[in-house]
Amino acid sequence: MTSAALRSRAWKLLELVTTPLLPSDYLDLVSPLRAGADLRGRIEAVHPETPDAATIVIRPGRGWRGHRAGQYIRIGIDVDGVRLWRAYSVTSPANRADGRITITVKAIPDGKVSNHLVRDAKPGTVIQLDQACGDFVLPETKPAKVLYLTAGSGITPAMGMLRDAELDDVVMVHSAPRKEDVIFRNDLHDLVADKKLRLVELHTDTDGMLDVARLHELVPDWAERETWACGPAGLLDAAEEHWTAHGLADSLHTERFRPSVVVAGDGGEVTFSTTGTTVEADGATPLLDVGEEAGVLMPSGCRMGICFGCVTPLKAGAVRDLRTGEITEAEPGVLIQTCVSAAAGPCDLER
Repeated sequence: MTSAALRSRAWKLLELVTTPLLPSDYLDLVSPLRAGADLRGRIEAVHPETPDAATIVIRPGRGWRGHRAGQYIRIGIDVDGVRLWRAYSVTSPANRADGRITITVKAIPDGKVSNHLVRDAKPGTVIQLDQACGDFVLPETKPAKVLYLTAGSGITPAMGMLRDAELDDVVMVHSAPRKEDVIFRNDLHDLVADKKLRLVELHTDTDGMLDVARLHELVPDWAERETWACGPAGLLDAAEEHWTAHGLADSLHTERFRPSVVVAGDGGEVTFSTTGTTVEADGATPLLDVGEEAGVLMPSGCRMGICFGCVTPLKAGAVRDLRTGEITEAEPGVLIQTCVSAAAGPCDLER
């Protein structure tokens, strides 16, 4: 008998002994960041940035494929016994020598995950990770002139870019309520001192909200610069209108932080957006069954949550894993297993 066959038989024996868990479940307990496991990370440090923001240092598991500066990652963390997912920009350079990554989180009112990460997260905590994604990045050929237009926590992807690539001519216009609310303020002023950045820092409590029409005063050559803008929707709407009015829409790149507003409950209205079907569902019926009963063509396989043949994009809302009670909320790119997931409030599936 070959060694591969022997290993296969030994693994099957282990599965019998450890039922209802699998051997991999035990391996996950002792080596959660191992190769072949679901992608996870371990929080190694939490560094305060402002009274309501902190940088989280994460050691990613061996399946981590890296990121480009400006991209974001989704993290899953247990808060009060419920696993919640949120997306945060990576604020560390792509080539950090120790292989760690950082996210910088601003606690928002009633934000369960942001407040937990800023105020309660502890080194040693293991979190779920998704691979980095997003196209709010610098091109391979670096522009001669760059403008970052940011406000509040919108500075986070821009900081990742500033730390990753040294550009010849960079201006940042950043606004926050007060100077003590400026995330990365010391780092920004260090870059200014090293002549690697020209910074226009505005404090809205005293200077008022940034009027994009004032850019010609703040940055006289703004129209010559490739621009990356991130911040509140009002700022980005105004920027898009301003750049379009000047025939420069192609030189503006925006990143919108979409707030996750989810009504979690027990059952709700389920929309299958591709087919335009909407039905009411309880909190105990798998969404696979809900779709099939409504006449929606649903992919399926084992119907036990093992084969992943039923995986479907969750476009909006929240679902509950019927095995664990875990709540999954919609974020860009999130997939769910419809055979073991039920509606946890109104939700929208791409079927």
